Amino acid sequence: MNMRISDAVKHLIIINIIFFIGSQVLGRPATDYLALHMPQSEHFQIWQLFTHMFMHGNIMHIFFNMFALFSFGVMLEQFWGSKKFIFFYLSCGIGAAALHLGVSYFELQNVLEGAASLNLSSSELHQILNATVADDTHYRPDLFLNEIKPILENAKVKEVTQEHFDSLFSAARITQIPMVGASGAIYGILVAFAFLVPNAELMLMFIPVPIKAKYFVPGLLLIDLFLGLKGQSIFGSGSTGVAHFAHLGGALIGFIMMWYWKKSQFNNNRWN
Repeated sequence: MNMRISDAVKHLIIINIIFFIGSQVLGRPATDYLALHMPQSEHFQIWQLFTHMFMHGNIMHIFFNMFALFSFGVMLEQFWGSKKFIFFYLSCGIGAAALHLGVSYFELQNVLEGAASLNLSSSELHQILNATVADDTHYRPDLFLNEIKPILENAKVKEVTQEHFDSLFSAARITQIPMVGASGAIYGILVAFAFLVPNAELMLMFIPVPIKAKYFVPGLLLIDLFLGLKGQSIFGSGSTGVAHFAHLGGALIGFIMMWYWKKSQFNNNRWN
């Protein structure tokens, strides 16, 4: 198979570039509308499960994702056909969003345990989670405190300890960090590549030693899982919008689909 860019990969790259340029021009409104927000956020919309994978935080973010899409996606599309490739790509991207939201939800509930004694209603909690936590460049506990004071007073909260405040502020930060990027879909593609050509040799830029795909991809996932549990990510912290558990979610859906297709011999069928 040659490495001439295939149709679906080309169109996906073009769409991602259009979204990136548009988001740079429009700024915050594009992020509020198209990035993936938690359901507890006032900016959450169901279509963000799909649109988030065409949004990127910066030029390096989109460059590396599109480079990986071209490097591994062309072969998959030539093998499967365009329709099957797009179905796989989008499924992994949506799976990435689902796992990211699930992990973020449990993280949010764990953080809110520190404020459970305040007995806030769901409406009051929703207002607090969407109160201002930052200006354009820095997190601002003072702005957050000023906004939640009247909410707490209306809730007849008599005393707010530092633990209560820290819990609410952390929970609001978690709620308001959007997730963007095609990384989840790309991880699914990496898994599929390792399934189809396990002995192909791959290299990381900072590890100039060829490693077979069947070892490279699981190793990459284990590193991402370890760093994810440490609160970090290979491509940056959660605040950058590239989430480690989104990577793993895309990889998990990719693995399940490849395992099922191989088991049913469906992997041998093209969708033209």
